Amino acid sequence: MGCSTPGKVTPGALSPSLPARAACSLLKLHHGAGSSLGRSAAPRALQMIPLQGYESPREPRALFALPSAQGPLPAPRWPIECEVIKETIKHIEWIPPEPEPFYQPTDHPQLPMGEEQGTIVYQLNPVPSSSCFTRARAGGAPGPLSSPAATLESSQDNTLLFESRFEGGNLQKAVKVGPYEYVLTLRPDLYTAKHTQWFYFRVQNTRKDTSYCFTIANLAKPKSLYGKGMCPLFYSQKDAQSHGIGWRRIGTNIRYYRGGSGEESAAFRLSWSACFPHDSDTCYFAHCYPYTYSDLQRYLQAVAADPARSRYCAVRVLCRSLAGNMVYMLTITAPSGGAAKRAVVLSARVHPGESGGSWAMQGFLDFILSAAPDAQLLRQLFVFKVVPMLNPDGVVVGNSRCSLAGRDPNRAYRTGSQGSFPAVWHLRAMVERLLAEREVVLYCDFHGHSRKNNVFMYGCDGGRDGSEMRLRERVFPLMLSKNAPDKFSFSSCKFKVQKSKEGTGRVVMWRMGIANSYTLEAAFGGSTLGGRNSHFTVEDLKSLGYHLCDTLLDFCDPNPAKFQQCLEEVDALLRQRLGSGQSWSDVSTSELESRCVPVVTSMGTVTVALAARTATTTTTFPRLSCSPCVRASHVRCPQRKLPEGKNGSQPPKAEQAWPWGGAGWELEPQQCYRWSSGLRNDGSYVIPGWK
Repeated sequence: MGCSTPGKVTPGALSPSLPARAACSLLKLHHGAGSSLGRSAAPRALQMIPLQGYESPREPRALFALPSAQGPLPAPRWPIECEVIKETIKHIEWIPPEPEPFYQPTDHPQLPMGEEQGTIVYQLNPVPSSSCFTRARAGGAPGPLSSPAATLESSQDNTLLFESRFEGGNLQKAVKVGPYEYVLTLRPDLYTAKHTQWFYFRVQNTRKDTSYCFTIANLAKPKSLYGKGMCPLFYSQKDAQSHGIGWRRIGTNIRYYRGGSGEESAAFRLSWSACFPHDSDTCYFAHCYPYTYSDLQRYLQAVAADPARSRYCAVRVLCRSLAGNMVYMLTITAPSGGAAKRAVVLSARVHPGESGGSWAMQGFLDFILSAAPDAQLLRQLFVFKVVPMLNPDGVVVGNSRCSLAGRDPNRAYRTGSQGSFPAVWHLRAMVERLLAEREVVLYCDFHGHSRKNNVFMYGCDGGRDGSEMRLRERVFPLMLSKNAPDKFSFSSCKFKVQKSKEGTGRVVMWRMGIANSYTLEAAFGGSTLGGRNSHFTVEDLKSLGYHLCDTLLDFCDPNPAKFQQCLEEVDALLRQRLGSGQSWSDVSTSELESRCVPVVTSMGTVTVALAARTATTTTTFPRLSCSPCVRASHVRCPQRKLPEGKNGSQPPKAEQAWPWGGAGWELEPQQCYRWSSGLRNDGSYVIPGWK
């Protein structure tokens, strides 16, 4: 994939006279005066040992430089079971001139036929789920390639030619069930029988202006943003070459649903229709904007070859993966001495199918390595330790979630061994050394999310640290929501430390002493904030990196006004969740996050910030006086309208039981629900007690 050329931003030498904001911040932070987050704000943190400069004498000796800033990059190493075509797949970057809205379903077309009624036109030999990784080599399986695609009988044969044996590709089988209809099967993560979400494949032999129907038949998750209007991504080679058009959203008749009764109960289906813009084109479909291991290597090579950026960015290798691919680590800071700088640790792509995390990471690197005054200031204030791709093996082979160990590396931070999870083990060891010498003010791991739109964070609230600490853990996400109001949703952020998440990077780093430890979740879909209701572009994802930098400066501003304002705002929000007059400081995180606050957006419309489990209260709007909770698991209402009364003409009375009816009703987070009748003259209406 063609990443944006790093040379577009040519950073110069650091300005000899930093702006007033920089000088003030440097003076106060280096002397520990006025900082909004003093050492006392992190009671779990280890004692810090101040050191001069940023180079640690205890830096891992295993680190070594990028092989060459000018020569050829090392070829990705593949498990020997994987066949790999010789072509290099690259895509151009492109920003759509207009927002790409979510798909609005208009009808319920006939469901596609099952694959048993068709002809196999593409099939790869499956890797047995019971097997395990043994060895790897550049180029994958030795010997000549097989021919998994169908052979065209004549020039009139309209069969599509599928291919996925390239870096990041994922498609196991394609079955032609009609003249222009195909049922597709994804390959599970290698050495597992599950985790089917990421797809990325090529089609050739296209016919212009003909409606094709595609159905992926073995998706694992019961809920998906495809059910909320998300569209697949499409790329045309001819459009890229002739018109400079890159990845774009495409599709009609998009449906996400459970498979038929004769199929595996865990299988869900995604169907969509699409027309190709050209005859005999080479096209691609993908779940999210691809960002491969080779893309990262090209980007880092350009950084290493740039005399300006290489002055304050050292590219090293943290370790090698199971397959022998290099896990890169960047140390970014201004080459200046003085008092010990605080540190920031960032990582991405522990889950290989969450490619949006790489685009957000590249946006961060584009900005922090630029000549912008705020970037210079950040380099003066902090040491940044960045691991942009924690799971290169999974990215190379097109996994959704796992490494070649056949397990999720983001559950291995607490107990994972160096032999099974080398990147996770070495990252944790690096952070332990870092904590011994300086304060780590922020850890953030970049992820993607498949079920909720917008961008949000997961943090850590242990529920036992006192009200001040529990407030502070929510300040950074709140600030980020103010800096990116059209993308970041603070109401979607969660801070509960679940038992099942004890092995994640976020929780383990928090328990090691990093008070502000988060995962940044960027939706595969897009934003519903600020009236957008449109898909994220690559530029949207990259902008998250800039917004994170901007928020870091606000968060650590020596003037405590912003920080104090956000503390008070978070306190008010939590009190609002519990109801007036109640204290939240001794309330568990689970109970806090089970409360929801209705927000009136306009007369006759209420937005329900939904995270709740039970409720028994009644309220009215627009004069909201308490916070009812909603049981979200009851079911669905595709029209997103509140149900009418039992007589079918009036909304339910406050004293009535809620009319679940056959399938019942489900309120979705941050969606607006309208009543078509029954509003009082003053615009208020009673919401019945939830049962």
